[in-house]
Amino acid sequence: MMPEQFWKILEITIMLALLIPIAATLVWVERRMIGIWQDRHGPNRVGPFGILQSLADLLKILGKEDWIPPFSDKIVFVLAPVIGAVCVLMSFAVVPFSPSIGVSDLNIGILFFLAMASLSVYSVVLAGWASNSKYAMLGGMRAAAQTVSYEVFMGLSVMGVVLLTGTFNLREIVLAQTDGWLIQSQFLGFFIFLVAGIAESHRLPFDLPEAETELTAGFHTEYSGLKFALFFLGEYLSVTLISAMSVVLFFGGWLMPAPLDTWLPPLVWFIIKIMGFVMFFILLRTSLPRPRFDQLLAFGWKVMLPLALFNLLVTAALKLSGVL
Repeated sequence: MMPEQFWKILEITIMLALLIPIAATLVWVERRMIGIWQDRHGPNRVGPFGILQSLADLLKILGKEDWIPPFSDKIVFVLAPVIGAVCVLMSFAVVPFSPSIGVSDLNIGILFFLAMASLSVYSVVLAGWASNSKYAMLGGMRAAAQTVSYEVFMGLSVMGVVLLTGTFNLREIVLAQTDGWLIQSQFLGFFIFLVAGIAESHRLPFDLPEAETELTAGFHTEYSGLKFALFFLGEYLSVTLISAMSVVLFFGGWLMPAPLDTWLPPLVWFIIKIMGFVMFFILLRTSLPRPRFDQLLAFGWKVMLPLALFNLLVTAALKLSGVL
């Protein structure tokens, strides 16, 4: 095996070994922050500051019976959560964490990310269909409509970034922001991308595919044990992925903020920015109510689509005129 291949396999292994515990850590962070913002105690019993609560919950989930309903399509039922987790993990392959850290430097990095985001909808749709349950099926249908709708706006929102940088390569997009982050000229595109990312990851207030008050748990109603844990892994890694992509596309990736002269490694700056977005995701959960499903789709097609097209047309016009 060539030395380059060995180091690449080692890098992939290390990244997988870090990403999976990140999901469990985010569960604890979310509970603690929600407790602080709602003026109550979060997890504080198991371990210092309750940090071992997520480990206890994980052991509890893995210790539950891995039950497959006899009325389900067994093969598809088992494959559905695996598809979701694999799609999210593969998306991280094109994320440049620093000038020297990143699994793959694809020239079509943005397109690969959008493709994986599109494929992840198969996970929830197949889970809802294979469960052969009316609540799960409704959740799967909601997820399909929601994801297919908002991925259109997500794709249009990043086209302004492509127009300004002239590349689909994520590493080159970061380097193109050396003289100024794209959030300055693409604030509208960033807003559309962030809202679409929240909808794609099924986070509050857009968690309608798994609305507990209406669908008990939505597409994963019939799941338990390891398969249920895979759905949670995919959800929390999706939050991290959308945060990472927001940083790469609009906030300079690993680049240090211009007003600051404090030296920190590029990877540390990247992590700090990601954590800021993760906190924002958590804050949304504590503060916003859940809309009706028809309101969600109407907002997408009547508000988000015109805004995305307006942003793309204005960016193209300013680029051609030489202003940007």
